Amino acid sequence: MSRSDVATEGESPLECTDCLDPADAFALVGNETRLSILEALWAADAECVSFSDLRREVGMRDSAQFNYHLQKLTGHFVTQTDDGYTFKHAGEKVVRSVIAGSFTEDPSIEPFPVEGSCYACDGPLEASYEDEQFTIRCQACGQRHGEYGFPPGGLNDRTREELADAFDQRVRHLHCLAADGVCPECNGRMETRIVEDGSCCLGVGLRVDHECAQCEHTLCSAVGLRLLDHSDVVSFHRERGVSLDERPYWTLPWCVSDEYTRVSDRDPLRLEVQIPLAGDELQVTMDEDLTVLETRVDEA
Repeated sequence: MSRSDVATEGESPLECTDCLDPADAFALVGNETRLSILEALWAADAECVSFSDLRREVGMRDSAQFNYHLQKLTGHFVTQTDDGYTFKHAGEKVVRSVIAGSFTEDPSIEPFPVEGSCYACDGPLEASYEDEQFTIRCQACGQRHGEYGFPPGGLNDRTREELADAFDQRVRHLHCLAADGVCPECNGRMETRIVEDGSCCLGVGLRVDHECAQCEHTLCSAVGLRLLDHSDVVSFHRERGVSLDERPYWTLPWCVSDEYTRVSDRDPLRLEVQIPLAGDELQVTMDEDLTVLETRVDEA
């Protein structure tokens, strides 16, 4: 097998022969007719749509003019086959962004109460939404228990309780992807590091910072958030009558605070998260990549 057939170890397999400059990409879809074509493909029942059916759906009489706009999309946003036209991933992303409201909406929601109490002062918690950021904070002391991006489209047809639940699920999945090295925005390589500088989006000193090497998307969290789906942590709670699937992450102090986390060794770096419950305590040892090395239960 030749070098052109497979990339050598450590070398990127990506070879872009017809790459599109970002400014040109936005210019291509920044046209009402072309956006209508993408939306028509999205709404179509069939996987592939014929030229005539697509033109009819868009409502454009001039066949030559319609073909001009369609060909501008073909290759980067749309694929042409013997059966008609279908989406490429980039085309789907454009339509999904419109549906999500990321380019067209700027809503806000007045604060409303959510389940749980503040780990810092035991005050009541509330949720709010502004500038596409969903935030959980304490009404009494202002301590934040979560602040992450949430596309405006996610607000549609949901009660406040359902919004809080959707935010909880989104945060869990975002951080699982990031900790596994995959950027939740562009699927690029996510790099993870442990930080102890005392400043953070959540006011947590000992924390985890994720940053994408490709698009520079960032996430930060307390160390314990990584453990929400670990089998030993889930079992420890289940055996004591608590289902972690039914508890919003912000109600678990070890997920939002560094009070239960310490650096137990520095060469190599080792982190220890202590999770108390029902008089017992689960101690979890992790390395700098957030891999669980050991768990131990200290029973009362």
